[in-house]
Amino acid sequence: MDSHSLLAVSPIDGRYARQTEPLREYFSEYALIRYRVRVEIEYFIALCNIPLPQLADFDKSKFEFLRDIYRNMTPEDAAKVKDIEKVTNHDVKAVEYFIKDRFKEAGLCKWSEFIHFGLTSQDINNTSIPLSLKEAIEDSFMPLLNEVLGTIKAMAEQWKDIPMLAKTHGQPASPTRVGKEMNVYAVRIEEQLRQFALLTYPAKFGGATGNMNAHKVAYPGIDWIGFGNEFVASLGLKRSFPTTQIEHYDNLAAIFDCLRRINIILIDFSRDIWTYISMEYFRQKVKAGEVGSSAMPHKVNPIDFENAEGNLGMADAIFTHLSLKLPISRLPRDLPDSTVLRNVGMPLAHSMIALNSLKKGLGKLILNEDAIRADLDRNWAVVAEAIQTILRRENYPNPYETLKALTRTGAGINHEVIADFIETLDVAESVKDELRAISPATYTGF
Repeated sequence: MDSHSLLAVSPIDGRYARQTEPLREYFSEYALIRYRVRVEIEYFIALCNIPLPQLADFDKSKFEFLRDIYRNMTPEDAAKVKDIEKVTNHDVKAVEYFIKDRFKEAGLCKWSEFIHFGLTSQDINNTSIPLSLKEAIEDSFMPLLNEVLGTIKAMAEQWKDIPMLAKTHGQPASPTRVGKEMNVYAVRIEEQLRQFALLTYPAKFGGATGNMNAHKVAYPGIDWIGFGNEFVASLGLKRSFPTTQIEHYDNLAAIFDCLRRINIILIDFSRDIWTYISMEYFRQKVKAGEVGSSAMPHKVNPIDFENAEGNLGMADAIFTHLSLKLPISRLPRDLPDSTVLRNVGMPLAHSMIALNSLKKGLGKLILNEDAIRADLDRNWAVVAEAIQTILRRENYPNPYETLKALTRTGAGINHEVIADFIETLDVAESVKDELRAISPATYTGF
């Protein structure tokens, strides 16, 4: 850990800096500036492609040079933008002036007034930030989530035939299988991913109050609505229209809500695995040199699942604020969204820290079949449901009440007690054979 990390206020850029480093390419101040420059450059190129009459003579072979302004942008370049901002006291105007300086250096001053032509700062911000979010999710978050999901699915397949005592209300219940319980979480996550795939990344692009007033007054003959739709689509986003001066953020909130639901499922999963470890259904691989407890040498704490739970909770708290705050604006524009949007990367960072913890924790798990079998064998009372259901089928009198009386005597219910009970039943021998074949390990359903 370098000295910068030791001085960081947030653990995202301190303790967990190595895990969250990929997100700097999307959510750092440098990244935000680079995305703004990218949108401005691509917008200028789109104006050339109409072409506007004053841009008809712009050499299209220069397009790749223009794109290199953002493609090759360095933190030092971003620092120059920040220096300009000290004078302008406006972050997006500083980006415009930075690009104009690059035009001047390249001898392109003739066309530089079409940088940021007809736009307001939110056309840039409300396109840059959704674009950075989209690419961060696609490039960094989703691959990690799918890796964890793949591990859960592999465990579901590996352990699909291992019977396990289920617990409802914390009490022994009808047996299940280890793999099936893992698969429940896999299916829940997959369903949220299906819903997530239906969502769109929204962008606002429409001038000072959303009506493209400046565009229309300058060039009334151009279909600016169609232009805006196509330009935003070319970036992989969906244009919101009509809007006020800002994106109304409803679809962005839907993205945050879906990510929060995924995290909630993973919190549930983390707690269940933690509980199974405490029940000794799982053991954990021990790494040489690791310490489980500072006081108790025997302990191997399930810290990976605890860390995951904590970071998922942090992420969801921020996702919740983002989705509740952003869709609300006083009249066509107020400013709280500007500072709030700078935190879009925070919940993704906490989510990725959690996913890395889950990946690490799942890699340590060792199924303890002896403990699972022993727990099944201690709980023969759970076959009472099976027995009374078959007796119902046979129209046996009061089967539920009969099994209730047997299993609530306070005496231990084991294989012998169940076997003796079956012999007392006034049913056909073939039915008794069915009942004798039932055990906690075989009564696992589909």
